[in-house]
Amino acid sequence: MNFPADLLPHQTLALAYAKADLRGEFETALLLENRLGAVLRGASEPMIAQLKLAWWRDRFAQSPEQWPKGEPLLARLSGWEGTERLVALVDGYEALLGDALGPAAARSFASGRGLLWAVTAQAAGLEKAAGEAARAGALVAYADLAANVASEEERAVVVATAEEVRPPRNLPRGLRPLQVLAGLADRALARGGVDPASGPGAYLRAIRVGLLGR
Repeated sequence: MNFPADLLPHQTLALAYAKADLRGEFETALLLENRLGAVLRGASEPMIAQLKLAWWRDRFAQSPEQWPKGEPLLARLSGWEGTERLVALVDGYEALLGDALGPAAARSFASGRGLLWAVTAQAAGLEKAAGEAARAGALVAYADLAANVASEEERAVVVATAEEVRPPRNLPRGLRPLQVLAGLADRALARGGVDPASGPGAYLRAIRVGLLGR
């Protein structure tokens, strides 16, 4: 089983529980999240990050037929419906470029990430689970954000804001990788916003959720 090198270890573990015919959809969503996150981490100035994010926003505002050739992620997304909704995903990342991280920016980020997973569920033929997928994606986003903020004060803001999202229930078997990531996120937030992959207990939790769905 081969996985893209741009995935994090706990994402790779989650993907191990994907149905073979749906693995590509999950890979695409995770790679897109990682790519946009890298824009924020790698930019020396907020303006540079804004320009790079604007490129993605402009693409998602277009129909896939208008997308430029040669970008592997766009090629992966070209057959998906609802990609215009991913403008909100880009907006969520841009909301993190402000001077101070408040609840509104955290909500925007989590909402955008949740929307990506709703679109992913649709691409996987699981439209009825799109709402719960969005909830799971938002929870994962809050956990990722809490683990990567610059201060304990900001971490506390993210963890408190995440309490507005209840953990997803009854995700279908086809969304098991997302269920694994949401299980890790729930554990991380309950521990004050630690890295979702930290400690041996994280991987035990991932395996349990992967096998049992809870």
